[in-house]
Amino acid sequence: MQNPLIKNFFNDHLLPFDLVFKDTKTPNRELPEHLHDRYELVYVYSGKGTFFLNQMLYEMNEGDFFIIPGNTIHQALPDSESPVTATAVYFDPQLIGHYSAGDSFTNMQVFERARKYKSYKLVIPAAVRPLIEDKFNQLHEELERHEAGFRYAVQLHLNSLLIIINRLILKDSRHQLAESDVGPSWLLNILQYLDQFHTDQSVGLSSLAKHTSVSAAHLSRVFKQLTGMNITDYVNAKRISTAKELLLTTDLGIDTIAHNCGYESLPYFHKLFKKFTGVTPGVYRRKVMKELSFQFDTP
Repeated sequence: MQNPLIKNFFNDHLLPFDLVFKDTKTPNRELPEHLHDRYELVYVYSGKGTFFLNQMLYEMNEGDFFIIPGNTIHQALPDSESPVTATAVYFDPQLIGHYSAGDSFTNMQVFERARKYKSYKLVIPAAVRPLIEDKFNQLHEELERHEAGFRYAVQLHLNSLLIIINRLILKDSRHQLAESDVGPSWLLNILQYLDQFHTDQSVGLSSLAKHTSVSAAHLSRVFKQLTGMNITDYVNAKRISTAKELLLTTDLGIDTIAHNCGYESLPYFHKLFKKFTGVTPGVYRRKVMKELSFQFDTP
């Protein structure tokens, strides 16, 4: 496995938000596959490539918009001849407002929909792209200027951006989230299979080759080429993602969670968990639960 797969964020506890503005990515500058708790939006201005997101493979082209819920494995693979220029925002859900007065709408709906249907790509119509790009420009300007009230302004612009995206999806069936559009059917079958059975200790290259009736060598080569990672790394990432959810949503002991996620060795589980998150499972549970408690206690 590569070095720790951790996305580093600025530590402004008053504004859990980061922006990478109009950055051009080439294959040797792209992050390895990464897994973080922040929610993420990626908008493509130009270039092409592929985007591996959870169990889906997408083409990346001008006007594509990727919606990435927290704790979702993802990796962009830019084309070497036509590098991708994109803006990405990362934020904690606490920045997103929840409205009352009988309105059940929430800006988190777009992420809930993406996770529910396992569909993460939206193609922005050409007429709407200037509006989307203007929102990113406003976010960038606020972060650059740091004028009075910039944190509140960032929160407002982020919510405004998400309103546009939610309305686009909900209003017009032509703008629904896209299905996976890259890769052979047997590879997509494997990704769907692993989404369901990644915690099974019998999962491995040979068993997956039998499942798809392709050679292990061919499977390994194509999987690496199209996802940017090998099967072992991907299975471990899926398992750690599941472990993070269990740590926050159950009272199960860490040893039980390790076993439920396919690890017989507790020390190995601790080692892998820290590699993916930067902290041990116990520290992660205490840290995130404390942050959640603070959010709910804050008026």
